Amino acid sequence: MQAPTLKVRVDALREEAHGVRSFSISRLDGLPFDGYDPGAHIDVTSPSGITRQYSLCGDPACLDSHVFAVKKEEQSRGGSRSLHEEVTIGTELSVGAPRNLFRLEESADEHILIGAGIGITPLLSMAYRLLARNARFTLHYFARSEVHAAFMTLLTRAPFDQHVKLHVGVERETLRAELDACVRDAGTNTHVYTCGPAPFMDVVVEIAETRVPAEAIHLERFKAEPTTATGASLDCFDVRVASTGQTVRVDEKTSIVDALASIGIEVDTSCGEGVCGTCMVDVVSGEPEHRDHCLSKAERASNNVICCCISRSRSPVLVLDL
Repeated sequence: MQAPTLKVRVDALREEAHGVRSFSISRLDGLPFDGYDPGAHIDVTSPSGITRQYSLCGDPACLDSHVFAVKKEEQSRGGSRSLHEEVTIGTELSVGAPRNLFRLEESADEHILIGAGIGITPLLSMAYRLLARNARFTLHYFARSEVHAAFMTLLTRAPFDQHVKLHVGVERETLRAELDACVRDAGTNTHVYTCGPAPFMDVVVEIAETRVPAEAIHLERFKAEPTTATGASLDCFDVRVASTGQTVRVDEKTSIVDALASIGIEVDTSCGEGVCGTCMVDVVSGEPEHRDHCLSKAERASNNVICCCISRSRSPVLVLDL
């Protein structure tokens, strides 16, 4: 089942970098958008009919419009290509409500934002909010070249320029040292946020963990990476609905979402890859096997929530808060 959508109009397009375009949209009904926390993303349905998730990268204080940016992927299955090639000013699109699994930690004394490539987008909305609050932060932006660095006009002028450090053309051999320098002076209550290609984020997390606690590191993935089972998951298991006691069998070829749908229990889904978090459901009892790419280490360790589109179970019965 898909969550409710809004009809919007594209008011402005801007080429932000090589292969990266930003879209400014407003509601067709003329009303302002609902407020959202920085780091949020929305579902966008392109003219091709394909729905993808894109981070909001405008000022969260501005609710008359939303801004998101799209990198045209060489291996696009139609989503990014359609938005780049078929959308013009005035085009009408459907978008979902903002969802957020990548929030700023309000209690932090300092924030270190580390982005690479299109991963700048959720960090940019965070930077707007931190500026508005006069908070301590630094935004480190890694890009292959200045041509590939998005939002350079914005990031290199006041008030952003005092907080932004550009890292252009960093070679693989020197990346670790460069990232270590980014977090070397992190204080005891510093939080680190990263977004970009998965290998880049893996290195950021590894290095950041030598400076700050694991729970102070936050990341956002744009797409699923190949997942390997991490424990003794079962080929078949039962899922029980806590509110009604209904039980359904989940076999090796069926997702929890599809199994529940077969008994009339609809769980909202979007990406189907465990990236967006739409299908997250609280776990009452049982042990999930997490195969998602959006839960934090702490959330996984607690086993209190599961992404039903992709994750499985290590216990014979999984009871969900539905």
